[in-house]
Amino acid sequence: MTHMPDLPPYLRPFVLDVEEVAGQRSDRVGELDFYRPASTARTGAILLVHGGPGPADLTVSPRDWPVYQGYATAIAQRGLVAAVVDHSLIRGLDQLTAAADDVEAAVGLLRADPQVDPERVLLWFFSGAGLLAGEWLDSRPGWLRGIALTYPRLATPPGVDELVSAAEVIGKNKNLPVLLTRVGRERDELAGPVAEFVSAGGAALDIIDVPKGQHGFDMLDHTDESRAAVTKALDWAIAHLGEDPTNQPPIPAPTSTRTPLPAAGATVTTEKPKAVVVDKPVAVAPPSAPAVSAETPASRVVGREHSAYEAHDLEAFLAMYSPTAQLQTADGSVLRGRRSLREYYRPRFEAGQCKTELIHRMTQGEWVVDQAIVHDPDQGPVPMISFYRVQEGLITEVRILG
Repeated sequence: MTHMPDLPPYLRPFVLDVEEVAGQRSDRVGELDFYRPASTARTGAILLVHGGPGPADLTVSPRDWPVYQGYATAIAQRGLVAAVVDHSLIRGLDQLTAAADDVEAAVGLLRADPQVDPERVLLWFFSGAGLLAGEWLDSRPGWLRGIALTYPRLATPPGVDELVSAAEVIGKNKNLPVLLTRVGRERDELAGPVAEFVSAGGAALDIIDVPKGQHGFDMLDHTDESRAAVTKALDWAIAHLGEDPTNQPPIPAPTSTRTPLPAAGATVTTEKPKAVVVDKPVAVAPPSAPAVSAETPASRVVGREHSAYEAHDLEAFLAMYSPTAQLQTADGSVLRGRRSLREYYRPRFEAGQCKTELIHRMTQGEWVVDQAIVHDPDQGPVPMISFYRVQEGLITEVRILG
C-alpha cells in the first residue's frame, strides 16, 4: 500500500485491507458509530476507544479515522458488532474525567443495543485511552469478557490527576483476560509505565510484541509484522467473546401492544408539547385504531430506553440520553444532564420500582408521544403522557404530564 506523506498521521490508511462485504451495516447513534455484521443474530460486541489528546489542528474526529474504521470493519466481517466512540480525551488530559464518563455512557448504549448480547462485551483501548482502562480493570463487571490495550499510555504526566492506575490493579482480577500490544520503538515516556504494567501483570497478561513497530504502527508501519500483530489481536478479541455469533438465536421481535385502558373522563389535546396538568384519566383511541404507530428511528430509541427501565438497568437507561438532556417531571421540576438523571432515578431502580404499561404511542419526526400507566408503589396506577425528543440517536428532551 502506498503512503501519502502529505496526510496527517491519523488519516493514514489502516494496515489491513478491509472493505465492507454485502449485508454489513453501519449507523451513528450520538457519539457512537456501530458497525454491524451481515447476520442479524444477537452477538458479542467490541467497543473501540481512541486515544488522546489530539493535535491542535485536528480536523477529523477519531471515529472517522481510517484506523478505527478499519478495526471496526474487520470485527464486523468476523461476525460481531463493533462500535467506535468519540470521547472528550481528544481535547486534552484535563478532560480525563469527562472522557471516563463518555466511555461509561458508550458502554451502556452498546449493551442496550438489540443486536448485542449485553453479557459479552470487550473493551479495546488505544494510546492515551489506556489511562481509562484502570477503572475497568479494577471493577471488572460480570459482562466484561476482556480488555485489549494497543500501544497504551498508562501513566499521566506530572500535574495531571490520575484515575485508577492500571499497573496497580492488573492482578486484581486474574480471571479477566487482558491483552497488551506493545511496540519496540515506543516513546520513552510511555515505555516505562508499560514495563511496570507488564511486571505487575505477570501471568494475567497476554502480550503481542511488534519489535520494529512505532506508536501508531497500525496506520504508520505498513509491514508484514504490523499486519500479523493486528490480525493476532483481532483473533484474540474474537476468541475471548466466547460462542460463535452465527450460532446465536435471532433478535426477538419487539412487542408493543398492551392491554388498553378503559376510556373514561376528559380527553387532553395539545397543539405542541408543553406543560399541561392532567387531572383525570385520559381517553384512548377506539379499539380499531392501532395501539402503536409505525416504528421510526426515534421510537426505536425510546423503546430501548423503556426496555432498560423495565429491566432495572440504570446505566443502559441513561445511555439512551444525551449528556445534556433535559427532563421536565410531572411536578414541573427540571433535571439537566445524565448526572442529575442518575441521582433522580437511582432510588427507583435500586428499589425495583420500574414498571410502566404502554397504552398508546404516536410518532412525528423526532418526537415520540407515549400514553402510559405508571405503577407507583405509593400512589398506585397513575395515567401519564410523556413527550420524547430524539436527536442523533439520543433522547435530548422529555416532558412528562401526569
